[in-house]
Amino acid sequence: MIQRVQTIFLFLIAVAMGVALANPIWEKPGLNPPAMAHLTALQYSEQQGVSTSVTPLWYLGLLLGLVALSSLYAVFQYRNRLTQTALCAVNALMLTAIMGIVIYWTIYRGKTYGNPADQGDFLVGFYAIIVALILNALANRFIRRDEKMVRDSNRLR
Repeated sequence: MIQRVQTIFLFLIAVAMGVALANPIWEKPGLNPPAMAHLTALQYSEQQGVSTSVTPLWYLGLLLGLVALSSLYAVFQYRNRLTQTALCAVNALMLTAIMGIVIYWTIYRGKTYGNPADQGDFLVGFYAIIVALILNALANRFIRRDEKMVRDSNRLR
């Protein structure tokens, strides 16, 4: 049944991944006022005066898209709750990898840019990833609850 609560959570994970793809994840001001470092789902850029260095991060965007696609696929696997649980586990692994990549680029690579004491600002894209992690845990919890309820009802028959 598509109207179950975990379906809403799985759909919201896909929406959160779309938000993370469309919005910046992190930014840090440089020492000079126009200088700025940006992290988006597709690139990391450092602007120093008129020169800008851009590092593509296609793998971060790919992981965000894969999480969105697998959560949408899990929505339509409502007849097979074990498959849904497995897809939620895969989503959890991919979301953990995404967080690791974001933390690497913001804390370790971003520390060398501008003021080392300044951590930078996490933006909407970062919080969308956090929301997706929480929604994935909730979806997995409700899928397991449904599976337990079905097993208990089969026992009573």
